Amino acid sequence: MSAKISINKTSVSSLSKLDFDNIPFGKVFTDHMYLADYENGEWKDFRIVPVDFMPTHPGNLAWHYGQAIFEGMKATRDADGNALLFRPEQHSIRLNESAHRMCMPELPEDIFLDAVHTLVNLEKNWIPQQEGSALYIRPLMYATDATIGVRPSDTYRFLIFCMPVGPYYPKPVSLLVSREYVRAVKGGVGEAKTAGNYAASLYPALLAKKQGYDQMMWVDAIEHKWVQEVGTMNIFFKINGEIITPATDGAILKGITRKSVIDIFRDHGYTVTERPISIDEVEEAYEKGILEEVFGSGTAAVISEVERIKVDDKIIHLDASKFVASKFAKNTINQLRIRKIEDKFNWLVVAEDRSVPVTA
Repeated sequence: MSAKISINKTSVSSLSKLDFDNIPFGKVFTDHMYLADYENGEWKDFRIVPVDFMPTHPGNLAWHYGQAIFEGMKATRDADGNALLFRPEQHSIRLNESAHRMCMPELPEDIFLDAVHTLVNLEKNWIPQQEGSALYIRPLMYATDATIGVRPSDTYRFLIFCMPVGPYYPKPVSLLVSREYVRAVKGGVGEAKTAGNYAASLYPALLAKKQGYDQMMWVDAIEHKWVQEVGTMNIFFKINGEIITPATDGAILKGITRKSVIDIFRDHGYTVTERPISIDEVEEAYEKGILEEVFGSGTAAVISEVERIKVDDKIIHLDASKFVASKFAKNTINQLRIRKIEDKFNWLVVAEDRSVPVTA
């Protein structure tokens, strides 16, 4: 059942100020945001308003104890001007899985989808049509109780804002394997898309950048050898014709782009295996000359080739210009998202106004 959404449009749009050919990632916001509040065991007050600052009490529980989760989605446009969403229902499922792990209330799927549809439809003129660009959509839920004490909040806010973006990684990336710092452990919150996971990764990522690498490649916290993921992406290896990606085990984010890439590869005839893979196996494959490709997948990154990996005192060099599988996957997703190829998986959904007007 659709919730009644009040819409208060901005009087002056900022769209005319946007240079679609020069969009910095994560710094430009569209005109509007969606808000909803959770009180007394129910979600209510569904509204779209102009993007603005939101007053927050200094005792806000999210600030002190980290109850904050989010999603990352993208919208594109086809030749007819339709705003297209990519597997939005999967993001609703994952948001609620994160909410469950972080002791937060689930958001009904119809409320989530109605919100995303209505906001993106309203902001569709902000969607860049340059290759590799999109409208980034950020759903976010956080605690709002103004009470100090280690406990779950009783109240929450859910919001969505949008940002036109260019490519996240415009060129192949380099990775540093960390055996000292860890991202997540089984039984922890690595599978949840919670803010604290990313905060914990910032310092190791800074160390990687100081050594000339773009991101950390995380390995497990026990044996320090089993590959998990990269700071912004799930990771894939093509070894002797087989595409291998670490199996999700509770410590690895269940990427929606990851899932889509696996389906695309299998549909095209590639052998894809989800299993534990050690950094030792990756090194051995490189030494034997059968490590053919390494690449990451994610909503922001889409597909990003890896050209260099540092493991202890060894460096793996790869010629990304010769990669075939990753380029196929990236081209397929990018072309699919603008309907230049057949959507055989039925992943695309046209964004539409799903609001039910509020009557006086």
